[in-house]
Amino acid sequence: MPITKGRRAMLLAAGVMLPLPVLTGCSSDDDGPPPPAAWDIAAAPRAGTTGTGTLRWAVDATPTTLNAFSKTADTGTERIAGAVLPSLYTLDARGRPQRNGDYLASADVTSSDPKQVVVYKLNPKAVWSDGRPLGVEDFQAQWRALRGTDDKYGTARNAGYDRIAKVEPGDKAHEVKVTFAKPYTDWRSLFTPLYPKSVMGNPAVFSAAASKGLAVGAGPFMVRQVSDNSVTLVRNPRWWGDRARLSRMVFQAVPAEKRAQALIAGQLDLAEVDPATARRIRATAPGKQAAGADQGSSATGKAGAPEPSTGGRQTAGAQGGATGDTDKNRSRTRALSGFTLRKALDPAYTQLALNGTKGPLADERVRRAVARAIDRKALAKAVLKPMGLPSEPLGNHLLMAGQPGYKDHSGALGDPDKNAAQSLLADAGWRAGGTGSRQKALDGKTDDRGRPHSAPTATETDTATDTSTEGTSGTPSETASQSASGTESATASSERSAGTESGTASSERSAGAAPAAGDAGRSGRLGEAAVVRKKGRPLVLRFVLPDDQAGAQLSTVGRRIARMLEKIGVRTEITKVSGESYFRDHIATGDYDLALYSWPASAYPATDARPIYAKPQPAADGSLVVEQNYTRVGTDQIDQLFDQALSELDGGASRSLVSRADARIWAAAGSIPLYQRPQLIAMRKGLVNAGAFGFATPRYQDIGFRR
Repeated sequence: MPITKGRRAMLLAAGVMLPLPVLTGCSSDDDGPPPPAAWDIAAAPRAGTTGTGTLRWAVDATPTTLNAFSKTADTGTERIAGAVLPSLYTLDARGRPQRNGDYLASADVTSSDPKQVVVYKLNPKAVWSDGRPLGVEDFQAQWRALRGTDDKYGTARNAGYDRIAKVEPGDKAHEVKVTFAKPYTDWRSLFTPLYPKSVMGNPAVFSAAASKGLAVGAGPFMVRQVSDNSVTLVRNPRWWGDRARLSRMVFQAVPAEKRAQALIAGQLDLAEVDPATARRIRATAPGKQAAGADQGSSATGKAGAPEPSTGGRQTAGAQGGATGDTDKNRSRTRALSGFTLRKALDPAYTQLALNGTKGPLADERVRRAVARAIDRKALAKAVLKPMGLPSEPLGNHLLMAGQPGYKDHSGALGDPDKNAAQSLLADAGWRAGGTGSRQKALDGKTDDRGRPHSAPTATETDTATDTSTEGTSGTPSETASQSASGTESATASSERSAGTESGTASSERSAGAAPAAGDAGRSGRLGEAAVVRKKGRPLVLRFVLPDDQAGAQLSTVGRRIARMLEKIGVRTEITKVSGESYFRDHIATGDYDLALYSWPASAYPATDARPIYAKPQPAADGSLVVEQNYTRVGTDQIDQLFDQALSELDGGASRSLVSRADARIWAAAGSIPLYQRPQLIAMRKGLVNAGAFGFATPRYQDIGFRR
């Protein structure tokens, strides 16, 4: 399913036109097995499961709607929709669309001239839970609701549906014929999930009814109950496919910061967890081997190598369990030993965003200088290696490693190079050359903004959260915090940083705890002679980060980046804001110079990445319409490449156009991909055909408990 705006609360950027070098680099073939760590599930034959039982699966919050096309839809909405509604196409571990035979006998482009025509042949056994067969009426209702011509529907997106001219019955029984007004390469993204006409045919039902449940579905499960804290699914008695191996699934609302305690209390069977909880679970495994070693072999593509040694340091959970310090710790360790850790590279990535609309970063040369100062390999290694995951930095904005068409286009910017970065700054008028007259007048008693110097914090080091830098909840709009905002000068000395970037976890900081405001980024000052200036003004960039659990994990990455920028004479001022306001009041409004956030990947980048990189357009009132391009940097050329990719029906040619767009985005240095995030899943022992799914669509009817 394409990414809805609800999922897009994770973020990205676009770029400006530059002459591009001839690009080479690693690419991904369309065929072959998934890359390492693409997914990690405990695979088992269906016959080896009990055929009954209840699975308790953690979600961040009870969905406010079960309509995946609503503006308030979230990942919980998508999980539930996948279990109770038709998905005409699912995704494999490499993010490739696969026809779902439970619903589709075939689907083909039968004509491309003068109009693109797609004929869907439905599985004649496919029926809604009220007994009515899936049919053209459902396709028509969904097209009319999502094509964007009726404001009453208030949909999150209409991409693809707005290119359809008509939907009508096919020439044969169980066929649906869709004719497009404009060619659409991502036609497989449409009608997934497919809702019954009773939901899509009425704007009031579209907006309201799905918030209380779904009376009609067509999946292996159906919605039984929606409460304040959970959504309960039970077997669909009219399901025509393989019988579900669970009696019910309960999607339980458990915020990320409460997951560890819920696991210990025996309230969950499957949950995405943060790195600190993952380490505690891993520490209980015999020999501290890779996740799931006792579960039998996983499907191809799992992260199956042994975990790296902790270097003699014990995690908090390991200390309690191994030494028996307290009965409480022993009890917690015993409870966590009932889980295995499944891990994969999440189909989402963390990136550094550079706001190109104002200040020094409006100059493309300064953005490129910042980009060339960043050692992405070091950042990826610090985040991923401690979790036993491949630690290569991501080289593409639009595709993840292993997706068809993936190529590393970071060469459009060049490798990290201090001298090259400083030359770019010099070309833009920012030069180091000793203190300016204003600073001399201040006689060294204030910093470059005229404020009193801050004393270095001698006790704070950056090893505290280096292996917890990226968690599982990631979208600015989904993370909430009651913490007060704070600002700190991130000018750590390079001498101190050399000894603190080992990438190992500190046992002093508890899981998810945020660094104390005011000391996480202050450990010295950048030498005044090294600060680059323009007309006597120092180059200072405001680095905005969320001050909540996710923010604590990002803080280490932010401090590392700040130290890297120091080496080229760029000062950063880290500003921490509440998680609730981070996206709404800062990223969306452009109130930042630098920011860290994540975007989900997509199997349909020509569709889903287009609004993220669209060139901002002036509105009638003088404001700027940015769609989802929150760095506000874009070009006509990038827009044209996306438009061409959307209309190109040859898959290889469309991917080539997407690839060219990505190379230009790299060259613009508006968004710097850092790494694919770790997907860390705590799974109760005995649960099979579940785990870290990566890109792959769960096959809900196969999930069960081992006999």
